[in-house]
Amino acid sequence: MKGNIALCEGAISAGCDAYFGYPITPQNEVPAHMSRMMVELGRIFIQAESELAAINMVLGAAACGKRAMTSSSSPGISLKQEGISYLCGCELPCLIANIQRGGPGLGNISGSQSDYFQATKGGGHGDYHIIVLAPYSVTEMYDFARLAFELADKYRTPVMILSDGVVGQMMEPVEIVGSGKLEVGSSDNNKNDWKLDGCKNRPPRRICSLLMAENALEAHNWHLKEKYDKIEKDEVRCETFQTEDAELVVISFGITARIAKSAVTKLRKENIKIGFIRPITLWPFPKKIISDAAGKSKKILVAEMNLGQMVEDVQLAVKNRCPVDFLGKPGGGIFTENEIISKIRQIL
Repeated sequence: MKGNIALCEGAISAGCDAYFGYPITPQNEVPAHMSRMMVELGRIFIQAESELAAINMVLGAAACGKRAMTSSSSPGISLKQEGISYLCGCELPCLIANIQRGGPGLGNISGSQSDYFQATKGGGHGDYHIIVLAPYSVTEMYDFARLAFELADKYRTPVMILSDGVVGQMMEPVEIVGSGKLEVGSSDNNKNDWKLDGCKNRPPRRICSLLMAENALEAHNWHLKEKYDKIEKDEVRCETFQTEDAELVVISFGITARIAKSAVTKLRKENIKIGFIRPITLWPFPKKIISDAAGKSKKILVAEMNLGQMVEDVQLAVKNRCPVDFLGKPGGGIFTENEIISKIRQIL
């Protein structure tokens, strides 16, 4: 399967009720595939008139308790930021997929990882977070679409799959395990006693992010923070490899992590003590795992396809326990295994 198609199939398997999107390369296979499959399944597909319209259609469907999804690539996600802030303010679950391309501006259509700040720091206005999942294989595109809907419903929050044009466009065998809804735990949000589904025989409900009463918005923000604190406590996902005795640990996400892990595996065969950490949730970030690794390792190398974004979160987690080096590739370039190996040898 191609990565973008696996993303669609995972969302469909998870019970996606409605998809709203707008074309942009390199994610065009997503709306194209959904336009056929959703209609065949009797579900909703709308090609919106713009990215702004698409994210607000997601808000409307999510408010009705439906599993709603949109996707785009970097400039299109920029246009959706106001809607994402509204979704967080209204505590509405949904899936947003960003198949990143090079930037800034229109940039190019090559795969990139330069939207890390936008995804993890909140690209819109206000104090909010969204859960961010970073797949590094086509199988994970499928699996994370399913996981994203479960986490979104569990916490009543948008979840973003932050992928890139490389994973989105490449093809490889996919292992599909299970269908239907997953079980990732429950919370009060799972009761669905908030959704707007008609008020016959019950009091009316209201979903709104405009809170004008005295202290109402402050109280709402503290409520959101409690939720975000729980997510940070319970939902960190991370892969570690050969870190126990590592003198240098490489940290990467997405497609770069896949290349970096291959480089680490090669160097281990030369008896060079190298380890590897892959943050799977970019938010919540695996701060403690990286902090613990920094306490045992002499050096850390962060490799990412940008000019240095995740490296800032790594530095905060490391807290000067050891030096942090950086290897970047901006503008849609992709690493080779040898480039990462060469940088590791240089550091050592």
